[in-house]
Amino acid sequence: MGKSSSGKDTIYRMLLESSELKLNSIVPYTTRPIRFGEKEGKEYHFVDDNDLKTLEDEGKVVEKRVYHTCHGDWTYFTVDDGQIDFSQNDYIVIGTVESFSKIQSYFGKEKVVPIYIEVDDGIRLQRALTREMSQKEPKYAEMCRRFLADAEDFSEEKLKEAGIIKRFKNEALEDTIENISSFIKNQEI
Repeated sequence: MGKSSSGKDTIYRMLLESSELKLNSIVPYTTRPIRFGEKEGKEYHFVDDNDLKTLEDEGKVVEKRVYHTCHGDWTYFTVDDGQIDFSQNDYIVIGTVESFSKIQSYFGKEKVVPIYIEVDDGIRLQRALTREMSQKEPKYAEMCRRFLADAEDFSEEKLKEAGIIKRFKNEALEDTIENISSFIKNQEI
């Protein structure tokens, strides 16, 4: 986890590709529109509010977050849909402090360990703008809302409350990957 444009997606992909770590992905769900270049079932399962309600009624929603965006409410959530089996696999998932806490509470502290990535705010803002400019229909207001919301969502108080102490500075990508890989290998889950 980390603030927007901290490199989470790139780091996530590289860790998943590591044959040494043998990590599996957990595909989260969202009600937000699919972005250019995304594929259903890869980055997210893209569903509507009715699908979310059905999954909630079935008791399958592990955690969910609603963001009040400039384009309406978007919900992101994790579902216990059979894709998670800790007896067979180790997993990696991208999320927020809030989602981490709820997933850890649901599955247990012995199975869910935080990896928090940090990057200077100026660098993050440059990355976010470059990414948004590449979209077919850029949503600059939403980009700014997310950037500002990160200050609260990833506040020191919330990180401390969630027990997130270890941090990985993403200044040089290869070094960051090496440090996180080493950290994961040393976990005894």
